[in-house]
Amino acid sequence: MSGVYTDVNKEKWLMIFSKSRKCGKGTKHKAAAGGFTLIETTIGMVILMVAGLGVASLFTYSIRYNSGGNDRALALSIAQQQIEQCRSVPFTDAILNVQAATVVNPDVVSNGRTYRVTKTVTGSNNNVSGVPTLKTVTIQVQPISAGWAGFPVVLRTVRSSSNSGVN
Repeated sequence: MSGVYTDVNKEKWLMIFSKSRKCGKGTKHKAAAGGFTLIETTIGMVILMVAGLGVASLFTYSIRYNSGGNDRALALSIAQQQIEQCRSVPFTDAILNVQAATVVNPDVVSNGRTYRVTKTVTGSNNNVSGVPTLKTVTIQVQPISAGWAGFPVVLRTVRSSSNSGVN
C-alpha cells in the first residue's frame, strides 16, 4: 500500500517541512531573525552622511571654478579684442604712443561681469633719431566681480615699423 495516502503520511510531511516555521507555545524557533538593528542602521546613515557631505563639497568646488573659468574666458575675449584693435592701426597711430600703464575703459561689462582693462605700450630698438622701431603692447584684463580667485589675463604683441633700427 505504498501508493495510498494516509493521515499518518500527511502528519510526517507537515512535521518535516514546517517545523522551523512554527513559533507556537512550546516550540522552538529555528530560523534566524533577519534584519538590522537600530544601531546598525544609525551607523550606516552616519557613513552615508559623511560621504554625502564630501560629494556636496565637491559640487561647490566645481561650481566656483567653472564660474572662474567663465570669467577667465570672457577676460581673454576682451583682451583679444583690445589686441586686435592695436594691430589694426598703423604703427604711428596715437593708440600706439609709448606710455605707462593706463586704464582703458575702466568699466568694461561683458555678460553681466565687470572687467578692468589696462594697456601698456613700450618702445625699443630706437632708430638714429630716438624713435622706437619696435613697440610692445601689453593688455591686462582683471575681472573685478566678486568671487574671482584667479590671476588677470595678460596678452602681449610686438609691432614693428618698416624702418630699421640701430641694433
